[in-house]
Amino acid sequence: MSEKVTITWHGHACFKIECGGHSIVMDPYRGVDGYPELHLSAGAVMASHTQHDDHSAFDLVNIVEEEGDSPFRTETIACFHDDEGGSLRGENKITIIEAAGKRIAHMGDLGHMLSEEQLDAVGKCDVMLIPVGGYFTIDAKGAKEIVDAADPVVVIPMHYRSGSYGYDVIAEPDEFLSLCTDRRLIKQDGPSWEIDDSEERRVVLLKFAE
Repeated sequence: MSEKVTITWHGHACFKIECGGHSIVMDPYRGVDGYPELHLSAGAVMASHTQHDDHSAFDLVNIVEEEGDSPFRTETIACFHDDEGGSLRGENKITIIEAAGKRIAHMGDLGHMLSEEQLDAVGKCDVMLIPVGGYFTIDAKGAKEIVDAADPVVVIPMHYRSGSYGYDVIAEPDEFLSLCTDRRLIKQDGPSWEIDDSEERRVVLLKFAE
């Protein structure tokens, strides 16, 4: 029986992905309105871009030694933080993380629609972690367009405002959720999601927990 892959949202665009006693943290943040300072441990840490502290606070992740060979395979896809070729906010990377036969795409601070070549590189994903709040990234409509084109099994929204959490210039996830009438909405009563083998198209809204 293959190992399970668990995704835990730590707020903003920060996730911890775990499989078989190994872990990766993506996009640890510092100084995001409302969120407390992170105190995480993992075997590895990665960032979609390093020019902004709200995605690359590496010092807030304690790197620990994990036994055995890592089950993770990672690759990145070059893209931009804006729709002007990076001239406004610089570069961004989509990070693909594979483990136990599952494929996860962390879209980072994506700021534009994807080309056919980029969509082909993303490929068929079990889970897509995608920004939906706009202003600094694609907005709800842009996120839905990318979801429709890439057709991941599960979509987990990120980089949005929720109550006192998140920058006040970005939107709450409501518009994105209202556009996803073709997918079942699952509101988790916690920050974690274990990837299953269902092919049902879903949007999973994780709940931030301090």
